Amino acid sequence: QVQLVESGGGLVQAGGSLRLSCAASGRTFSSYVMGWFRQAPGKEREFVAAISWSGGSTDYADSVKGRFTISRDNAKNTVYLQMNSLKPEDTAVYYCAADHGGTRPGEGEWDYDYWGQGTQVTVSS
Repeated sequence: QVQLVESGGGLVQAGGSLRLSCAASGRTFSSYVMGWFRQAPGKEREFVAAISWSGGSTDYADSVKGRFTISRDNAKNTVYLQMNSLKPEDTAVYYCAADHGGTRPGEGEWDYDYWGQGTQVTVSS
């Protein structure tokens, strides 16, 4: 069992930056593929970024490529999402997710076994 707690969300102006963190419980964090998803009001949850257990492989949604960076620190059981050049359309609740036994970063919700409670990101124009 893994518990995930996101933090770092907030209100920022367009063009600004935020860094989200996701702290995971458990001693096997380094074996999990980790992902970030987001859900805007009235829309389905969508993939944002994912990272392999070693950090050597990453994947991004086209809408965030070049602006967002996912990283992890296995010693701290934490995964990060650095978000730069934020746009109003990035406004959403951002969720951290863990894939137990995954071998590569996955883009589907069905790839992930554990989810955090989410953190709100609001980008004003």
